[in-house]
Amino acid sequence: MIILKSERDLEAMRPACAVAGAVLSEVAAFIQPGVTTRQVDEFAAVRMKHYGAKSAFLGYRKFPCHLCLSVNEQVVHGLAGDRALKFGDIVSLDCGVVYNGFIGDTARTVAVGGCGVGAQWLMDVTEQALHEGIAQALPGKRVTDISRAIQNYVEGNGFSVVREFVGHGVGRTMHEEPQVPNFVDPKSNQKLRPGMTLAIEPMVNAGSPDVKILKDGWTVVARDGSLSAHFEHTVLITEGEPEILTCPEKMPSKLKVS
Repeated sequence: MIILKSERDLEAMRPACAVAGAVLSEVAAFIQPGVTTRQVDEFAAVRMKHYGAKSAFLGYRKFPCHLCLSVNEQVVHGLAGDRALKFGDIVSLDCGVVYNGFIGDTARTVAVGGCGVGAQWLMDVTEQALHEGIAQALPGKRVTDISRAIQNYVEGNGFSVVREFVGHGVGRTMHEEPQVPNFVDPKSNQKLRPGMTLAIEPMVNAGSPDVKILKDGWTVVARDGSLSAHFEHTVLITEGEPEILTCPEKMPSKLKVS
């Protein structure tokens, strides 16, 4: 069942999404060579607590970390640990917070100090693919319009979209209907209606779209070892243009604490 958010719901959900965006921006700025993924996760936990929020991921289906931290060929659901980030790595940061009883979900891939041209192009294409999808998040259109825009942009630039993991509705719970694939799937063809809140999140591999899950039971990697990037926003379907909820600049002034 697709849950349409009322204006009262959105009054609570907008700050939750803004907090997620703010924490993600702060974590991205914290990334530098020599920092371990565990230190990144601990920093994120501190920033979430600072805003009075908590991780939406920690404990979810027994997930053991506050963030998903996926490095290089890791696609999603990477775990924090002793790995020290190196100059030239790219790391996908997926941040979900619970605040006001609602979830904000957002992700981006960043370079550690700097990266090669190919890695930067992968990140640029993935980020733009997200915005191509968001541009289709209009009332009366369908989920497949979002999916087609993402797939066409990614594949038109020589990369591939992961098929085993997709975007989704989000609200009081992490995963709501509908699923939002990054490729055209006729089974995900729901009409977009005002009040729908969608986590749109292209996951893009430089090589084959095929993935596998490591022995830790969580970390998803590109099967061919190619680089992967991930960008995500929580988006509201309105009567007009889509509203990106997970922008840190949307933070209510009473939450803008340092």
